Amino acid sequence: MGFIGPNGSGKSTTINLIMNLIKKDSGDVKIFGLDNIKSEKDIKQKIGFVYDETYCYENLKLIEMKNIIARFYKNWDDNAFSKYLLDFDLPKNKKIKELSKGMKIKYSLAIALSHKAELILMDEPTSGLDPIFRSELLQILRFIIQDENKSIFFSTHITTDLEKVADSITFINKGKIVFSDSKDDILEKYKIVKGDQSIITANTKQEFIGINESSFGFEALTDNTERIKKVIGKDILIERASLEDIMVYTVKGGRNG
Repeated sequence: MGFIGPNGSGKSTTINLIMNLIKKDSGDVKIFGLDNIKSEKDIKQKIGFVYDETYCYENLKLIEMKNIIARFYKNWDDNAFSKYLLDFDLPKNKKIKELSKGMKIKYSLAIALSHKAELILMDEPTSGLDPIFRSELLQILRFIIQDENKSIFFSTHITTDLEKVADSITFINKGKIVFSDSKDDILEKYKIVKGDQSIITANTKQEFIGINESSFGFEALTDNTERIKKVIGKDILIERASLEDIMVYTVKGGRNG
């Protein structure tokens, strides 16, 4: 599942709550149907955690760091770990501090997959990666989610990445869920509307989630194209909205669910 929202919307906070790294103000957090505090040890056996930076000892070699981590997991598979190092082109005798950001992310994935994680949490994993490394990482993620026993919770503001790999999207803004649905249904529902500036009045403007006006015309986001056609008429162009369009216009228009 893709988890999107502008900076400061609560994406990282949500992941930190899931991992019990910060205290919640109220409510419950349940993973695999279990309370994340009462069953923390059992839950973390099934979770892999991939931050945009590694929390490993920088002076250790990959194989040395693995020897420390492996002891914490009941289902650790050394053969699988060796295979993933080869698949991800990670030299086992290289030191953590010698890895690029992309290589550190692949190392975290190798660890998560080697202890048979059923849920992999990723917080802005592709941010700051060059296009080639990003493409390689997305290909790895597509391979992982082919396994029906594994899920990826992918938090990012790079929405184009999610359009390539996610099957469902949750959009959060100012700590509230705007929507949570399948990616295909979301992209089918939301549309970009374009037209002449003369069409826009105080009343018609209210029909849109968000709008951008210029001397050349307007561009706006809607989740109800049939109503827009009735209210405005036929002198408009309706196009597919990207996830980025949906996020930008929703935040700009102030809609929070």
